[in-house]
Amino acid sequence: MSALSLAPRALYEEVAELLRQKIFTRELEPGSWIDELKIAEQLGISRTPMREALKVLAAEGLVTMKVRRGAYVTEVSDKDLRDVYHLLALLESDGAGTVAKHASDEQLEALQDLHQQLCAAVNDRERFFDINEQFHVQLLSAADNRWRQQMVTDLRKVMKLNRHHSLFKTGRVQESLHEHQALMDALLAHDGQLSAQRMREHFANGLEAAS
Repeated sequence: MSALSLAPRALYEEVAELLRQKIFTRELEPGSWIDELKIAEQLGISRTPMREALKVLAAEGLVTMKVRRGAYVTEVSDKDLRDVYHLLALLESDGAGTVAKHASDEQLEALQDLHQQLCAAVNDRERFFDINEQFHVQLLSAADNRWRQQMVTDLRKVMKLNRHHSLFKTGRVQESLHEHQALMDALLAHDGQLSAQRMREHFANGLEAAS
């Protein structure tokens, strides 16, 4: 009985992840209508897991439900972007300060390893973006506050909706790398205040490039 009750949940979560990736890769563009029937048909599923998946994405802010019009991929306004970056700067700078003061040598070594991978990926923007995200996830994991991690995870999903990602602006990859190096130096020096400041600067510069 329990196995049967888990199956629908697993299915709609799989559908939600599939749609999430279609949104992030711009296969489903911001502002575009999501054809539930067509996608359900393509996937060979009923509309029930499709609707449940859309509810999950709506809760994450990736999808907007409009009365009698259906589901649309959320469009991020300039204010939305500023608000998201503002909150990320607050949450992740606090996390960086915590890591600088309390992280173990092993945790700092893991961050340093990711930073080195970031340096090696400077000429591959897609890989740079992926490792950059891994670095921020690893830092928050080391900060060990699951509530902050959950909030940041949701905010970063909305940030990915930005049509022109900041890292693709000319020169932004190199700038971001320098900012990561400054942050890494502060973390390794166990300077909580400076680490928090470096992270705030990183997000301020990211917002400027994204706007």
